[in-house]
Amino acid sequence: MPDKKEDQKKNHSIASLKDTLIKIFALSKPYRGRFYFATVVVLLASGIWLTVPLGLRELLDAVFEKGDGSLLNLLAIGLIGLFVLQSLFSFTGNYFLEWVGERVVTDLRKKVYEHLHRLGFKFFAERRLGEITSRLTNDVGSIRTALTDSLPQLLTISFSLIGSVSLMVALNWRLSAVIFVTVPFVTIATRYFGQKIRKLSRGIQDELADSTAVAEDALGAVRLVKAFVRETYEVTRYSDSIEKLFGTVRKKVVLTQLFWSGVGIMFMGTLVVIFWYGGKEVLEGRLSAGDLVAFIIYALNISRSISQTSRLYTAVNTAAGASERIFELLDEIPEIDDKPDAIEVIDVEGELEFSEVGFRYEEERPVLKNISFKAKAGETIALVGPSGAGKTTLLNLIPRFYDVEKGEIKLDGTPISDLKVKSFREHISIVPQEVHLFSTTIKDNLKYGKLDATDEEIIQAAEDANAHDFIIEHPDGYDSLIGEKGVKLSGGQRQRMAIARAILKNPEILLLDEATSSLDSESEAQVQEALNRLMKGRTTFVIAHRLSTIQNADRILVLDKGEIVEEGTHTELLAKGGLYSHLYELQFRDLAGETLS
Repeated sequence: MPDKKEDQKKNHSIASLKDTLIKIFALSKPYRGRFYFATVVVLLASGIWLTVPLGLRELLDAVFEKGDGSLLNLLAIGLIGLFVLQSLFSFTGNYFLEWVGERVVTDLRKKVYEHLHRLGFKFFAERRLGEITSRLTNDVGSIRTALTDSLPQLLTISFSLIGSVSLMVALNWRLSAVIFVTVPFVTIATRYFGQKIRKLSRGIQDELADSTAVAEDALGAVRLVKAFVRETYEVTRYSDSIEKLFGTVRKKVVLTQLFWSGVGIMFMGTLVVIFWYGGKEVLEGRLSAGDLVAFIIYALNISRSISQTSRLYTAVNTAAGASERIFELLDEIPEIDDKPDAIEVIDVEGELEFSEVGFRYEEERPVLKNISFKAKAGETIALVGPSGAGKTTLLNLIPRFYDVEKGEIKLDGTPISDLKVKSFREHISIVPQEVHLFSTTIKDNLKYGKLDATDEEIIQAAEDANAHDFIIEHPDGYDSLIGEKGVKLSGGQRQRMAIARAILKNPEILLLDEATSSLDSESEAQVQEALNRLMKGRTTFVIAHRLSTIQNADRILVLDKGEIVEEGTHTELLAKGGLYSHLYELQFRDLAGETLS
């Protein structure tokens, strides 16, 4: 019974490898003409090489048996011509194979990157950035290896192998039988070692992704690392992950070298037998010296071909192990996608309605329960509540970063699930607490709100966001580089950049997630003034941490444990003496602006 299970496991592994190789080969479909042309040319080069030993046989027989000098000259010239032709074909074929491989990798990287942007927040919440980056870079490159190096070479080597065997049998079938004895042993070894190497290769790619993730985590938080003096800790953490990777690589190297060495020993021993038996055949007159030399060259070619096949089989398993990770990524289904009959959003008034909305990240723990309210167009709604009440989650449901579990959200009377996601989000802007800026210029970061914005529009948006004055203080003004994640700017400056970006987008719906909670008084005043301009005439949702923002809101929704427990204006809620009043007494007694956590 165990033997049968083991056989089933092996058959599944082989079938899986076959499926992976078919998927890899399918990637070349747009360039199949070039691929086939290159393969045919490489096969022709291999065919020419097969005729070389026959030419050498004739050349040696012309010298040792016929003593024909003129024939010797013609054969030598002919062999030179064959070498030139073979090199020309080999160059042409390999060039086009490399071209196809690089083209496929380029297309695949674009496809994977585009697919990543289609995936939702849930996918990225469950994976580390370093792992995703590793798949996009390291794993995609392995497909080029399989497509342009391994698969075509396996084909040409197989052709060379079959040709060499056929010509050997034609020359002397008794001598040919010697080399065939080793073939079953090589086949068994190839199958056994190939499966183990493939498994280790998959593990190597996973561990490489892990180490990349560790490095990106630390380097992306370099301020935190230095502030807590944790350089040694982070170096140790990365070293441990790299050492683990080294251990797996070492196991693969040991298996690979054992495999290659074993195959080499078998064939070198076979060649010794061929030399010995072939020499006897020549001495007994059943084989000419030229035949023996040609036979030995074919035997060497078979030995080289099988050795290369073994190495390529190892490379194919290595590439397949990495390729599976790419195909797994491409098989990920976006959790947020358009319905077949989704509606294109053109004109938006800005009315949003939540009807009995429920949501949970995990099965056991609901985050929002029975959320119902309507925000009129142009109205400002503040969301207040203790930490973990569900404020940010509610905000994330509006642009469909996540889909509701039950109930529905409507925009101007139409369920947002019926709208095209991209066209719907074009009418929404977000100003978060932690502003993300790209490590490019100030102008490029601002233009993210409107890619075709003119310089005049950019400057006007910056002025409206109270950002123009600090921008022009930089040496290169709007063309100044701001460093990784805007490290050269202060917190208040980054917030004003985000506001200017939102102004350029000119949305009907605005989401402010703790936009002023971490600023000093001076920065807060400048940011709040800019926000007031931005909020004017737009449907705005504010996660409120500043008293001034809450007082100006048309309505305040008080959340607790995922439910709306109070609703009203600032004055109305204070008069009720409920949770809002309690939070106000705890955290808003200082009118200078203490924060609501």
